[in-house]
Amino acid sequence: MLFNELTFALTSDMVREVLNVMRGLANSGVRIICVTHGVGFARELANRVIFLADEILVEDTTPIEFLNRFKAEKTKKFLAQILH
Repeated sequence: MLFNELTFALTSDMVREVLNVMRGLANSGVRIICVTHGVGFARELANRVIFLADEILVEDTTPIEFLNRFKAEKTKKFLAQILH
């Protein structure tokens, strides 16, 4: 199942509800791809993060590695913009 920026205009309560639905789908065996700029959302739900910048694969790793031990300067710049 593909979700594309589904939390873009949602309140924090609605995001929690969406997370619960997606978690339930994943637990029932549904494979999920979620396109998001929401790093917290991805950290909560993902078991793998693929980061693209300028249409190029920059990172393919776990959420923890992505947030704490990223490899690319583009990742550092992206995270600096969204994690104040």
